[in-house]
Amino acid sequence: MERTLIANLGQKIGEEVLIKGWVDVRRDQGKMVFLDFRDRSGKVQGVVLPNSPAMDRAKELRTEFVVAITGNVNKRPEKNIKEGVLNGDIELEIIGIDILAEAETLPFDMSADGFNLDLVTELEHRALSLRHPKLQAIFKVQAVIIDSFREFMKSQDFFEFQAPSIVPATAEGGAEVFKIEYFDKKAYLSQSPQLYKQVVMTAFERVFSVNKIFRAEPSATTRHLTEVVSLDAEMAFIDSWRDVRDMSEACVRHILEQVKTKCAKELAFLEAELPVMIEETPTLSLTEALKKLGAPADKDLNPEQERKLCEMIKTETGSDFVYVYGYPTKQKPFYVYPNPENPEFNEGMDLLCRGVEWLSGGRRVNDFKQLMTHVKEWGMDPDKISMFLEAFRYGAPPEGGFAFGAERMTMQILGLKNVREACMFPRDLNRIDGLLSQ
Repeated sequence: MERTLIANLGQKIGEEVLIKGWVDVRRDQGKMVFLDFRDRSGKVQGVVLPNSPAMDRAKELRTEFVVAITGNVNKRPEKNIKEGVLNGDIELEIIGIDILAEAETLPFDMSADGFNLDLVTELEHRALSLRHPKLQAIFKVQAVIIDSFREFMKSQDFFEFQAPSIVPATAEGGAEVFKIEYFDKKAYLSQSPQLYKQVVMTAFERVFSVNKIFRAEPSATTRHLTEVVSLDAEMAFIDSWRDVRDMSEACVRHILEQVKTKCAKELAFLEAELPVMIEETPTLSLTEALKKLGAPADKDLNPEQERKLCEMIKTETGSDFVYVYGYPTKQKPFYVYPNPENPEFNEGMDLLCRGVEWLSGGRRVNDFKQLMTHVKEWGMDPDKISMFLEAFRYGAPPEGGFAFGAERMTMQILGLKNVREACMFPRDLNRIDGLLSQ
């Protein structure tokens, strides 16, 4: 008999079916055994009646046993119907049970009401906690975020490519980089696909990538990870950084719309409220933002100021988002374009949401001579980025781009307290799957 997915059982009322999945719950009531089963599509309740040939097998079952079940799909009595629940109007009368794999007793309660683990325990038992509907809902939303980014980029004629994770030089400089042994040479894990997407841009004009990036930040904050999924885009023939802002804003809007449409069940289950993006996202220069906060004009925004600024913008406009642009040039990487009228500040930008940075981007330097000047001023080794420089030596258009962190977006959209909740297998200062020994 061909397998039927649990979500499709409502189409099989009155028929004998075969389902395959896990035992979610077992309940013995008098001479009957009730069992909840789950597969990738959903859950259903089954019952083993007192005289069923499946009774002996049913008494062997425990939570997480993997089974193949044959049974008859019956309508529930009117008084037992559960409105608004998948298969709440049907029940599976079990007539056959085949145990495909046994399971040991779980180390903690996996029921909907009993699952209340602290984050360390949840991560230490990731192989099991991923089976819980709460975590599955989180990562289904994240999958839609990434898919929606791809959909939008392709709709705007962007070309997808994959950047390497092993690089000869760092895109952003600084010490927050992992050095690795590459045969008998030194290399690094990529902090960003930035230089590669700019190279590919000079061939394809509009490009994007979904890449793992690595940051050797010796911190254990609630919003930083060592390994991140970066959603990057780069576009040629722009007139100003505002073109990049507008493209990124349209991208965020599309992602939010898709999450709202495709993840309504998950959002309701997680009691998550999507951030509000109004018709035109508020945009402030860094100088304006600092003045608004009553802070010194020669500094960058710290996390507390980012949070306060977002609260002020929310109160004033209803927007959960705000763009901040025009950062001190020397505080950003060598490729960021200085403002021609005030070169001390650049044409870079950040998108903040609910107090946390979602996106960084802006206009890039495309003039080769200016790039070489920056390479010298920033103390870069031109030999280590020779491929990047070659692309601009032979003609590159005015261009810019942006990048999101998928985990941070997921955290903010769902209102999670720690970015590790939004990463299936988080890496940080203290963890690679398990906690690192001291």
